[in-house]
Amino acid sequence: MNDSLEGRRALVTGGGRGTGAAVVARLRAAGATVLATARSRPDGTDGPFVTADVTQAGGVDTIVREVRERFGALDVLVHTVGGSSAPGGGFAALTDRHWRDELDLNLLAAVRLDRALLPDMAAGGAVVHVSSIQRRLPLFEATLGYAAAKAALTTYSKGLAKELAPRGVRVNVVSPGAIRTSAADALVARLAAAEGLGEPAAWERLTASLGGIPLGRPALPEEVAELVAFLVSGRASAITGAEHTIDGGTVPTV
Repeated sequence: MNDSLEGRRALVTGGGRGTGAAVVARLRAAGATVLATARSRPDGTDGPFVTADVTQAGGVDTIVREVRERFGALDVLVHTVGGSSAPGGGFAALTDRHWRDELDLNLLAAVRLDRALLPDMAAGGAVVHVSSIQRRLPLFEATLGYAAAKAALTTYSKGLAKELAPRGVRVNVVSPGAIRTSAADALVARLAAAEGLGEPAAWERLTASLGGIPLGRPALPEEVAELVAFLVSGRASAITGAEHTIDGGTVPTV
């Protein structure tokens, strides 16, 4: 058992920035050949990359075609893609379109790629879905649709793990709390504008609404990437169907 991923073929969604980019870098450092995907390729991004929108059927088809051409099949699949663009204002402000957008990005993107790629994954393969502590501590102001979609992703992941375990394919969930990324900063900026606050006050309001962070700070993307790298490595070969929280102690239950 070791943490080397030498020779492993991996796909990471949401791999252009933030947590996804950190996961890509960490898996490559462990020896994996990693294909990253996102809606756009940031300047300066190194390594194999496919530009595609995972919320659209055509985007999923593009990714699947690229995976099969490059790798044939995957050994590691990590879904970090997710987020929320819904407005503030509580549940009544969320239209059907907002709900569809949240579900497409935070649940169905993973479902569609799994359905296309996991049947070809051999024994020893590993899947990680990045969920959120909001699946247990939902925020109503702007991210209720996101929280509901992540709750569905977590439940789906448990069922998928039970189905694939007899084949030797492991599925786990990583549920971060606050992570200091550009997407989190954008969410805070929206909340600040909606409530007439400065951004430091909006960050404090956001973390307070979750119960605070006992550790005193948000997690870094690289810290989440370390957990993901462990879960897809041989050191975690008996771990499947589990949710792993990385939130600085925010969730107040065991």
